[in-house]
Amino acid sequence: MTSHPLTPLAELPGVAAASDEAREALGKVHRHRTNLRGWPATAAEAALRAARASAVLEGGSLQLSEIGEPDPLLAGALRVSEALEGGTTALVGVWQKAPMQALARLHALAASDLVDDERLGRPRADPDVGPRLELLVEMVTGKSDVPATVLAAVAHGELLTLAPFGTADGLVARGVSRLVTIASGLDPHGLGVPEVFWMRRSGDYLAAARGFASGTPDGLAAWLVLSCQALRAGAREGLSIAEGATQ
Repeated sequence: MTSHPLTPLAELPGVAAASDEAREALGKVHRHRTNLRGWPATAAEAALRAARASAVLEGGSLQLSEIGEPDPLLAGALRVSEALEGGTTALVGVWQKAPMQALARLHALAASDLVDDERLGRPRADPDVGPRLELLVEMVTGKSDVPATVLAAVAHGELLTLAPFGTADGLVARGVSRLVTIASGLDPHGLGVPEVFWMRRSGDYLAAARGFASGTPDGLAAWLVLSCQALRAGAREGLSIAEGATQ
């Protein structure tokens, strides 16, 4: 039987241990007494924090403008998070059945205030972009025994590297990472907030993304481990939300 193309990545140094820690941490969040029934409220707060952090990473703002409206990047990040909030949205089903449509939808949400309508959801006119996107979604949505932590990290890193739309690609990449963790069952209600970790360690985040783009074993391992660390830290953020709801 032919192994999955991403299987070797899961075997890189440090990846398996970091992946296990992330999975255990996210499981703990979902088992918290607040989230047994009250997860929709904590998921909503997680989505809001994720959107704000993702917007900052893209160069946007954490806050509303003086006239009460978010800047375009924050607005796009909020729409992306809302579309994924709680993991029960239609977009999750679209991702599982027609992932390219889900990608286009995420870009339309992220960039609707940034580009003309005809450019929304349309990859750049580069002959390499379309085939690479098709290959990516095939690898991360098809059946495999590759850990969801690795699938999410690969989708995230490849979209950052490829910048398929030319606008708001970081918002899309982080949205897809969240989408993979939800659809795979790793974080089914989207209670984790890895975006906060990435925002707080933006230098490490950008350096690790460059390492992923390099394609070297060390660069790939560093990105995968950092991504797992972000999921673990995001679980702690989610746990703090749940704890706060009980006070």
